[in-house]
Amino acid sequence: MPTVALPAAGHLLHFELAVAYEIFGNPPREATQGWYDVLLCGPRPVRVGPFTVEPDHGLERLAAADTVIVPACADIDDPLPQELIDAVRAAHEAGARIASLCTGAFVLGAAGLLDGRRATTHWAHAAELSARHPRAVVDPDVLYTDNGSVLTAAGKAAAVDLCLHLIHLDHGAAVANSVARRLVVPPHRPGGQAQFVSTPVQATGDHSLSQLLAWVQQRLDQPLTVTDMARKANTSPRHLGRQFRSVIGETPLQWLLTQRVRRAQELLESTDQSIEAIALATGMGTATTLRRQFKRIVGVPPHSYRRSFRSVRPPGP
Repeated sequence: MPTVALPAAGHLLHFELAVAYEIFGNPPREATQGWYDVLLCGPRPVRVGPFTVEPDHGLERLAAADTVIVPACADIDDPLPQELIDAVRAAHEAGARIASLCTGAFVLGAAGLLDGRRATTHWAHAAELSARHPRAVVDPDVLYTDNGSVLTAAGKAAAVDLCLHLIHLDHGAAVANSVARRLVVPPHRPGGQAQFVSTPVQATGDHSLSQLLAWVQQRLDQPLTVTDMARKANTSPRHLGRQFRSVIGETPLQWLLTQRVRRAQELLESTDQSIEAIALATGMGTATTLRRQFKRIVGVPPHSYRRSFRSVRPPGP
């Protein structure tokens, strides 16, 4: 069973610690492979927001973990515990995958893990992270970054995005989307995305577009247009565009293409269907169109994506 270690040292923000524990500590029904063993590691009871948390393991346990997720620091001006920095560095040297949530990136920077790597943190602290660690390539405009063994996330919602991304890497898009449905996460905000990022499933809340989005997602194999969507919503294409920009942050066509590509990701991971068959099943029409849109949104061609994720886990039925 893979282990996810959450280091608890210093004064932490409770949201990032709690959301990581919630996401990795509760397996969805779709997870047929071994889920995660979540470990809370620290030298002593620690203050987490208004709560006091008592770790189950010492910080030395990080070096034996498969993944270490560093929660956010409550105040970046407080001195970082040296024992935490040393433990995170030792875990990386031992081969662990290290991820930070929000201002947890300052711990990774102090451990030297951001040198020469692209990183992010909450936009309000990005300039300070860059100033303290000038060898890091700090990008304040993205949700998260993925350097393989070192990952960083921006603010609170982006922490959820990064956790889902890790599950996608380990278990595939279908399982990650199942977790997203359980969390009822909102639509993915537009912005620079790392390779292999899968947009979490659409929120099922009661916003003005919820019924339309569910209707579209059941018909991704059909040649839908924005006019079709507007007709279903009993509105004009122009008004529908305003609604999408207000609720989702992108145009109806951008959202529709993203949903088609996301469905293609799932089929590439879980079936042996040809690119041509997947193009038809996702409403792309032709393999050429699928390849072009897939490369634009995901960053790699469909065959490369399939090869990468088939090496992570065996194909589904």
